[in-house]
Amino acid sequence: MSKKRALLFTIALIFLMTIFAVSMVQAATGESSPANPGGSDSGLVWWAWPIILFVVTFALGILAVLGGVGGAVLYTPIIGGFFPFGMDFVRGAGLLVALAGSLAAGPGLLKRGFADLRLAIPVALIASTAAIGGAMVGLALSDAIIQTSMGIAILAIVVVMFLARKSEYPDVQKADKLSSVLRISGIYHEPTSGKDIDWKIHRTIHGLVLFVGIGFMAGMFGLGAGWANVPVLNLVMGAPLKISVATSKFLLATTDTSAAWMYMNAGDVIPMIVVPSIVGIMLGSLMGVRILEKTKPSAVRVLVLVMLSFAGLRALLKGLGIWK
Repeated sequence: MSKKRALLFTIALIFLMTIFAVSMVQAATGESSPANPGGSDSGLVWWAWPIILFVVTFALGILAVLGGVGGAVLYTPIIGGFFPFGMDFVRGAGLLVALAGSLAAGPGLLKRGFADLRLAIPVALIASTAAIGGAMVGLALSDAIIQTSMGIAILAIVVVMFLARKSEYPDVQKADKLSSVLRISGIYHEPTSGKDIDWKIHRTIHGLVLFVGIGFMAGMFGLGAGWANVPVLNLVMGAPLKISVATSKFLLATTDTSAAWMYMNAGDVIPMIVVPSIVGIMLGSLMGVRILEKTKPSAVRVLVLVMLSFAGLRALLKGLGIWK
């Protein structure tokens, strides 16, 4: 059996074992499983939801890769808006979805010299602390307030993604004092040109202040922070695009872990939602990498923006009580 087939078999086995485990727990306790944890009665049997969730998240995983966004940015508003799950469960799962992708990519990015620890550590400390605060606030608020706030945040993300212009090699004339003290600079090898790129950053304080807000939103809404990490690292602080993307991916492992622990401690992370979501996103991402070579990025980007706009608008109207 090839490695890829063994991996797929293992993932499928884990998925089936999760469903079996949930059914055994219900049989032992004599309780019926809610098909919609924390939500309204949908009329579907409980085991239908993990299957539907797997299919939907598989598609989201493909779109996340093709659209160049984190899986949680699509996952949280779409699953929260169109599935009858409580928002606390969805946000907890969304953070773990982002965390899984980060843990899968992080070691390879560090090994290749793209993710930079000197850049990541101060940002991670600030964003992780803010994410804990955001998670505490999010858990204390009602679903209506969260839906309304998340709708506004998602629509703002659409505007940022639409207007953002990435710079492959920002022109940083001189490193600022703080980045010099922290020794945030480096050299990485660019395989496409065969050259070694010497880089440094500036406006470090501005970037760290922005990461307070990014971490808070990541914890509060369960969106992950990849959508904002790259623009701040690249456009504000002046890190090269590849360093920004790789470091952003690595940062999710710390930022989302801090917030996810808060949701786990509150009992808002359940396997019936988390397992099919992570498996679906990861398999969809693998498929998306293959499809990426034959797809026009501009067309996919438009599709992602339309989906996020619709999901954000639905969350906003749902929170306001206009769209049930």
